[in-house]
Amino acid sequence: MIGLDTNVLVRYFAQDDVDQAKKATDLIESLTADRPGYVTQVALVEVVWVLARAYGLERAEIAQVIETALRTKELLIEAAEMIWKALRLYTASSADFADCLIERACHEAGCDYTATFDKTAAKTAGMRLIK
Repeated sequence: MIGLDTNVLVRYFAQDDVDQAKKATDLIESLTADRPGYVTQVALVEVVWVLARAYGLERAEIAQVIETALRTKELLIEAAEMIWKALRLYTASSADFADCLIERACHEAGCDYTATFDKTAAKTAGMRLIK
């Protein structure tokens, strides 16, 4: 198994830097189900952030990237089932992906609720606003 950093994933998805995109593509396309690439939750959150902020991708495009990664046998996504749940929340709301993942992780851990000072996260990701 090979761990994949955010920048490798971004180069692969964005295909914007000719040299690095080729190297990222060669590496990712060399992966197999028996020797997969490992994607952490942190790397996935960073990928979403970079694709939205630096590349201006729309939510639907970002959701498609996440879904494709989750469905790819050659990638092992950390906490994949929880990522699926966060993705469903993300696509059904206007919440940031990171907020969706935080809320779902807390829910999965058995928390009664997720407390936040972020009014937007409280409205969109199902967290509870601390007043």
